[in-house]
Amino acid sequence: MPSSHRFDRLDALRGLAMFWMAAFHFCFDLNFFRLLSPPQNFYQDPFWTGQRTAIVSLFLLCAGMSQALAHEAGQSGRRFWKRWVQIAGCALLVSAGSWFMFPRSWISFGVLHGVALMLILARGLAPLGRWLWPLALVALLLPQVVQHPVFDSRWLNWTGLVTRKPITEDFVPVLPWLGVMLLGLAAGQWLLAHRRALLGGALPRVFAPLAALGRWPLSFYMLHQPVLIGLIVAVKPFL
Repeated sequence: MPSSHRFDRLDALRGLAMFWMAAFHFCFDLNFFRLLSPPQNFYQDPFWTGQRTAIVSLFLLCAGMSQALAHEAGQSGRRFWKRWVQIAGCALLVSAGSWFMFPRSWISFGVLHGVALMLILARGLAPLGRWLWPLALVALLLPQVVQHPVFDSRWLNWTGLVTRKPITEDFVPVLPWLGVMLLGLAAGQWLLAHRRALLGGALPRVFAPLAALGRWPLSFYMLHQPVLIGLIVAVKPFL
C-alpha cells in the first residue's frame, strides 16, 4: 500500500507501542544480565506488569483497528493468509528461541501466537458491526467467571480459562485478549464511519518517525531482542 494511502496516525500509534515495547525489553534484558541496580522483579512488580499489560493492549487495539481497515477495503483472503503465515511462522520461531534461553519457562502461547489466532476470529466477526462491542465485553469478562483446572495444561491454557497463570515468559491467551482486539475492531469501524479524520487525518511531522516505525511491526518485533541482547553481551565485558 503506498505511503500516501496509509493511515499514518494508526501507524504512529503502533509505532509508539513498538518503541515502548523495545524500551521495556531493554530494561528486562539489563536485569536478566544483572546490569540493573537494584534488581527488578518483572514478573510481580506492578510497575513492570502494568506496563506489559498496557503495551500488549495497545498492540491489540491497533491490530483490531487494522482489521477494520482491511474489512472496509475488502482485503482478499490470499493477502490475509499470506500475512497470517508470516505471523504464525514467527510465533514458532519465538517458541524455539525462548526454549533455548528459558527451557523451563519457554513461550508456548505468547503475543504472536495470540495475534495469529485472534486475527482469524476478528476477520470472521468483523461483519457483526455494532454487535462487536458487547461481544468484546463478554470476551473480557468471561475468564473472570469461567475457570477450570482442565485448562491449566499447555495444550489448553491458550483459551485463557485457567485457574493459575502458567510458568512462561509470555502469555497472551485468547481470553480476555480477544476482547481488546475486538474493541479495536469495533472502534476502528466506528471511526471510519463517523470520525474518519481521526484515523486518516494529517500527522504532525514530529510523529513521522513513529509512523515509519509502525509500518514494520513484525520485522521489528523479531529483530529488536536479538539486537538488544547482542549489544548488551558485546558491551558487558567493558562495564
